Amino acid sequence: MEYLPSYVAALERGWSPDNIRGEAASREQLEAIAKDPHGFVAGLVDREAKQPPIRRPDGTTFPRLPGFVRWMWDGEFCGSIGFRWQPGTSALPSYVLGHIGYTVVPWKRNRGYATQALRATLSLAKKEGLAWVDLTTDTTNTASIRVIETNGGTLVEHFVKPAVYGGQESLRFRIAL
Repeated sequence: MEYLPSYVAALERGWSPDNIRGEAASREQLEAIAKDPHGFVAGLVDREAKQPPIRRPDGTTFPRLPGFVRWMWDGEFCGSIGFRWQPGTSALPSYVLGHIGYTVVPWKRNRGYATQALRATLSLAKKEGLAWVDLTTDTTNTASIRVIETNGGTLVEHFVKPAVYGGQESLRFRIAL
């Protein structure tokens, strides 16, 4: 709770934790925080997948996977990293592009925060019994590619994201745990 004001400040400054829905996602989070700040923070950890289903940008919904979001912090909010998994297997359902997603606020980029956060999250993924995790990124996101490769990621495939996720050429990396 003590870090929530810095998170809110990042949202109000124009950052979004959602690279597809952008400003709409930021507004939704600000509304949720205003309505129930304690509930919002508690919902960042959902190991039993009790939160509502995942709503994709096209309005379709899918069952939520267990997961959590952690905030990157250096005295103020720097970004977030989320991890989701399917219990009992390293595989993901077809509607999930990767196990781990992260974002750093623009004014804190190129300081190694994503690299450190991914490294820490990989150890947590291993504790969940996963043998590997998949991460995806756009082909033009050289910073993210560098973060993944620095953490042992190997390229698995080039693919085109489904249109609902923007339809961009993307890369899928795998990191053995």
